[in-house]
Amino acid sequence: MSIEFSDEFDFENRIVDNTELPGDVPEGENPLRPKTLDDYIGQETVKENLRIFIDAAKQRGETLDHVLLYGPPGLGKTTLSAIIANELGVSVRITSGPAIEKPGDLASILTNLNQGDVLFVDEIHRLSRAVEEILYPSMEDFAIDIITGKGQMAASYHLPLPKFTLVGATTRAGQLTAPLRDRFGVVLRLELYTPEELSRIVMRSAGILGVEIEPDGALEIASRSRGTPRIANRLLKRVRDFAQVMSDGVITVETARTALERLGVDEIGLDSNDRRMLKAIVNFYNGGPVGLETLAAAIGEEAVTIEDVYEPYLLQIGFLSRTPRGRCITAAACEHLGLNFPSGTRAQAQPSLFND
Repeated sequence: MSIEFSDEFDFENRIVDNTELPGDVPEGENPLRPKTLDDYIGQETVKENLRIFIDAAKQRGETLDHVLLYGPPGLGKTTLSAIIANELGVSVRITSGPAIEKPGDLASILTNLNQGDVLFVDEIHRLSRAVEEILYPSMEDFAIDIITGKGQMAASYHLPLPKFTLVGATTRAGQLTAPLRDRFGVVLRLELYTPEELSRIVMRSAGILGVEIEPDGALEIASRSRGTPRIANRLLKRVRDFAQVMSDGVITVETARTALERLGVDEIGLDSNDRRMLKAIVNFYNGGPVGLETLAAAIGEEAVTIEDVYEPYLLQIGFLSRTPRGRCITAAACEHLGLNFPSGTRAQAQPSLFND
């Protein structure tokens, strides 16, 4: 059965977007999130190191050192923060960098923590400089200095804080200021998942959702999930709908393949947006190089959207390359799209992260 991919696609509902969408988190606690390190699949090096740090802190009766988690979106940084708190037997308070607008907002959060609690700050690279200045002494000395009033009426108060563990998460570790980055004692990078690891995650999620799934069907979903658990779980929910109608609720490899093709997701996880951009580079600019702003105008997207959403995965799998003069398509991308590699282009095939 052959299904043609449509080039018309609504970016707002992009199923392979690795950022969190409203439909990803149901009301209340997300049942798909693992609660312990034993339940957490993948990231073996990160897990083993965390287990040692947590066990050592518990044996000494101390709070865990501050932890920085960085890597692409959707790999489980928020989940790991909750697991850290659960393994330590303490509560977790979750917030984000953009939500902490003023130093007073941070002071309010810090003063309401209990001894040993975990404070998770997502997108920590987006904290304002004024908030960062308050965060430094709270991380090092577990105290904050608050100044009230102005002029002769100004007064300074030194407030001690309970010892806590700050877990920061960022997709852009390079944008963290050096003083903030240096105050994290534990720095861990999360890597993209292999199809085999994602297949195990899909099998686990299917069991929680009460969906019958065959191992080959889980692997088919996993191989199209761009190395990201968030996308794998999202695709599982959509394939479940097709299976309910087409195959008596059982996700087989045929059902998964048909469903994902109808959703516009090909065998390596590209959707119509990815293909449209790659084809534009070939058809309009002879394979590149083409400037970011020019490419954005050609496909009707914002430059920041291309840079933050489209490019990372295409660069990782070796379908796109960056040069000082602009973006170039690679021979591997042309082969995948069934196009002739443009003569005269400077792009060369890039090694994929998923190749052995």
